[in-house]
Amino acid sequence: MSARPRLRLHRAVALLALAAVALAGCSKGSATKDTSADGVTTVRYLTFSAAPDHLDDLNAIVAAFEKANPDVKISVQTAPYKDYFTQLQTSIAGGTAPDAFELDYQNFVTYAQAGSLADLAGPAAGDKSWQPSLLSSSALDAFKHAGKQYALPESFSTVVLIYNKALFDAAGVAYPTADWKWSDETAAAQKLTDKAKGQYGDFQPLSFYEYYKAVNQAGGTFLSADGKTATFNSPQGVAAAKWLLGKAGTTMPTLTEIGGTPDFDTNLFKSGKLAMWHNGNWQFDTLKDVPFGWDVVVEPGDAQKASAVFQNGVAVSAASAHKDAAFRWLSFLATSDASVKARVDSSWELPPVADAAKLSGYLAKTPPANRKAVVDALGKQSLLPVIAKEQQMQDIVNNALTKAGGGADLQKTLDDAAGQVTALLA
Repeated sequence: MSARPRLRLHRAVALLALAAVALAGCSKGSATKDTSADGVTTVRYLTFSAAPDHLDDLNAIVAAFEKANPDVKISVQTAPYKDYFTQLQTSIAGGTAPDAFELDYQNFVTYAQAGSLADLAGPAAGDKSWQPSLLSSSALDAFKHAGKQYALPESFSTVVLIYNKALFDAAGVAYPTADWKWSDETAAAQKLTDKAKGQYGDFQPLSFYEYYKAVNQAGGTFLSADGKTATFNSPQGVAAAKWLLGKAGTTMPTLTEIGGTPDFDTNLFKSGKLAMWHNGNWQFDTLKDVPFGWDVVVEPGDAQKASAVFQNGVAVSAASAHKDAAFRWLSFLATSDASVKARVDSSWELPPVADAAKLSGYLAKTPPANRKAVVDALGKQSLLPVIAKEQQMQDIVNNALTKAGGGADLQKTLDDAAGQVTALLA
């Protein structure tokens, strides 16, 4: 599993404002050049996740598609993630956009709002092989906007609770289960913390990304249903903040102790000094050689389960002259057995298929033994709130959490922050 989802957390949000500016000037009436020749349609496809490690895997999928669809040829174009959206924006603005392209969830929302993506209802109706039931319904719903399907889910990774079995055994504490709530995690973390030994029971950063998810776990919402009001200052939002704030200095190290040390949490867990760790399945490969047993479960919730899920989708350009052929390619890329096998065999993120049996090759790998938790978390997804001024919103929330951690009145701090976010939404 690639570490790429972790990098996206830091990069994608910074691109949203840039995307909004670039897309605002796009001509929605332009069309890509017709490249049909001799009865064969060429579909240009742009990707960031294939290069450099998985080009052979993608080429194998392309070959399988072209064999089954001899009237369509796929022309693959790649760009590194750091340059990808600048290149995509420039091509859309210049009327030379690829017919189909890859998007992470955060940027999907921006491009859908800008009108740059084709509504897939028409192309899907014309594709006799299209079977939406092959995909996870929650993953499919994530790539809907205003009730319309503007992209197909392509791959996913999830955040789970990773735990050190050796520390649990030594302390005589029962392993975490899928039924755990916050109170169970807290009780275990307290028993597993021994500051004299430099051992901690828990690690979960105090950040926007952990907070929005915790609000959902508490049964609350981060924004109102119409997206016009911040609602994280609710009782559930206060409970979520208390849950995160209560860890530092008690069951996990303080911010001062962590300092600016790179990969502090990773190194703490690998050294055998951390019992529970909120992190993603992209960490599995980095832990395969640790000298102790470990496993994972779906993160505990409070009122409900709510897991952070990082997803990539694939979309058709609203300006493409080959929407039907492009959709046929994307549906094959998202659902075909050839695509699923290539991803599982090469650990190229996970395909969000509805039939978990198709992931048997991934689920059978150990450690961890309970890889099914990664798939289960997809069904409990907590979607990232995305707005036009995303980075400003995140800064406001992170500043509020920092203030509260420094002793400021929690309710007032969240009220002020919610007011600022609501102003951004206006």
